[in-house]
Amino acid sequence: MIEDTGERVIPKMMDPMNPLLLEHIARYQFALPYLHGRVLDLSCGAGYGSHMIAKRRKKEVEEVIGVDLDPDIIKYAKGEYYHPKTQFMVANAIDESLVDQIGTFDAIVSFETIEHIVEEEALLNNYHRLLKPGGTLIVSTPFGQGRGKPCGSPFHVHQLTPEEFKDLFTNYAEAQFYYQNGVLIEPKREDVRYPLGIAVCKK
Repeated sequence: MIEDTGERVIPKMMDPMNPLLLEHIARYQFALPYLHGRVLDLSCGAGYGSHMIAKRRKKEVEEVIGVDLDPDIIKYAKGEYYHPKTQFMVANAIDESLVDQIGTFDAIVSFETIEHIVEEEALLNNYHRLLKPGGTLIVSTPFGQGRGKPCGSPFHVHQLTPEEFKDLFTNYAEAQFYYQNGVLIEPKREDVRYPLGIAVCKK
């Protein structure tokens, strides 16, 4: 039985108009054009996004690997979202040996991960290690009061400011930033306060 943490996105157990579900699907939709070759969905949760990538980019991707720390959610993903190009596995996103276990990737998506991780530097290092030269990393996180400051979610270590989020990706050859409000994802407009940011980085 999958435990509902209040943040878990499991499409088949949710109202199809649930804003949280729609926002998560919008992020995967946004990422699709960037994805090809070997793709890693790091912190894949229930697996619907990995499945979406495999189905919608079946001509462009060789395989999609979905990784999550929770054995129950990976078991669910394996049962619910089978696809011949997709595999799911239990692993820790900050495990230094992860690259030895699963290799490197042409593209990585990691949505709503970093705000849960105390060992932020370890996660950032893994993003870089797991990404092939020339590969694309796509990361999202909700914004808040900043590193080390309390936030409204009991599931988050903290929520970065937009400036702190940008500073995480200075070691990439290119980094572009987009902003999400509901299902809308767009370049920053000065008159809009966005609750969430998305980084698209080229190694």
